[in-house]
Amino acid sequence: MDFNFPKNEKLKSRKLIERLFAEGKSVSKYPIRLVFMPLTMEGISAQAGFSVSKRAFKKAVDRNQVKRLMREAYRLNKNEALRTIAQPFAFMFLFTGKEIPSFESLNKTMVQLLRKFTENTQNQTL
Repeated sequence: MDFNFPKNEKLKSRKLIERLFAEGKSVSKYPIRLVFMPLTMEGISAQAGFSVSKRAFKKAVDRNQVKRLMREAYRLNKNEALRTIAQPFAFMFLFTGKEIPSFESLNKTMVQLLRKFTENTQNQTL
């Protein structure tokens, strides 16, 4: 099991992010919304980005804390979801809540969200 989150798995391409929001599908589990779409890149299983609303969290310190919590929850649980999918995906995790969550609740939500994503992608391929 590989629990790292290397640089090549981070979603940074502005063009890809714009395409993701224009063409991607989404699933939600409050307080996280996942926008995803298949990738055509070779060598990686997924690329992920994380975003927190400036409207909900005025201070950058708070936004960064929530992003760190989401990244950690994704890093620990990504193997469960990526093991079941056959092609690479681009992910954007959007935090829609209003207050800073605990890691335990965010981790539980991330597991449920990734499970929902795998069910959604498996139903589309059948």
